[in-house]
Amino acid sequence: MTRLFAGIAALTLGATAALGEPHRYELDPEHTTIAFLVDHLGYADTLGLFLTFEGGFTYDMDTQDLSDVIITVQTASVESFNEARDGHVRSGDFLNVETFPVMTFTATGGTPTSATTGTVEGELNLLGQTHPLTLDVTLNKAAKYPFGHGRFTLGLSARGTVTRSAYGMTYAVDNGFVGDEVQLILETEAMRIDE
Repeated sequence: MTRLFAGIAALTLGATAALGEPHRYELDPEHTTIAFLVDHLGYADTLGLFLTFEGGFTYDMDTQDLSDVIITVQTASVESFNEARDGHVRSGDFLNVETFPVMTFTATGGTPTSATTGTVEGELNLLGQTHPLTLDVTLNKAAKYPFGHGRFTLGLSARGTVTRSAYGMTYAVDNGFVGDEVQLILETEAMRIDE
């Protein structure tokens, strides 16, 4: 009996340890939106999306430890639902996509503020410059996906603000035609890849 209980205890401890291990997650491109809002002439915010990207991170559900965050966005994939405007946004006045085809967000950790919220302090590389960027993150759901890929998935919402003039993107800032602050929006389903 002693051996039996010892065996059960070992199995239980092993299962608990496995649950607490960090796992790698990748953004599901079919269920991820990377978007931005920027003021236009004070009338309304213009919404834009980036359609081509990839990213992932390592996360421990039990300890809330986050590491190795990297999200890479192809700047030429910008879409604001207006062909002329998109061409201008891709030009040297804004994203300068020919010279800087990629922007990248990286982070080495995060700070939990509750069981489902926290901040991720990282860096955004844009237009050849790198500056700090903090994202406010909410964990909406963590569960095995009910169909399709069937992998364990985290549903996440993140928000942040970029001051574009800090990166040298000063077009139409002084005259107030285009806002200097850009609100970033990330909605994603991140799939566990090391199950």
